[in-house]
Amino acid sequence: MHPVFLQAFVDDKVRQARGAATNRSVRRPEPPRPLDEPIALRLCRVHDEEALARLAQLEGRELPGGILVVAELAGSIVAALPLEGGAPLADPFRATAQILPLLELRAAQLRSRERGTRHERRAVRWLASRG
Repeated sequence: MHPVFLQAFVDDKVRQARGAATNRSVRRPEPPRPLDEPIALRLCRVHDEEALARLAQLEGRELPGGILVVAELAGSIVAALPLEGGAPLADPFRATAQILPLLELRAAQLRSRERGTRHERRAVRWLASRG
C-alpha cells in the first residue's frame, strides 16, 4: 500500500476510535437492591453447626472457632462473623454485600455490651469492698 494511503487509513481509524470513546457513556454500577426478605441477626446455636460448616466450605476456609454472629434470610444462614473479630463467612450465591456491614455493627454492639457488663461487675465488686 502506498505510504500516503496507509497514513490516511491509520488517521481515519484513529478518528473513529476517538469518536467511539467519547460517545460511549460511562457505565455506573447499579445501586444495591433492597432485600425483600427480613434479616435476622443472632448469635449462633448448637444446631447451626451444619449450616456454618457449609458456609465455610463454600468459602474454601476452615470454620472459625468461638461464638459467631449469624445472618439468617428466610430461615437459612447466609453469612456469619466471629464475635471476637476475623473474616466473615458469606454464601457466594446469595446477595450478602448489604448484610455484612450489619453483621459487623451487631458484633461491635455485642462486644461493647460484654465489656460494659464486665466493667459494671468490677465496679460493683470495688464498691462492695469499700463499704
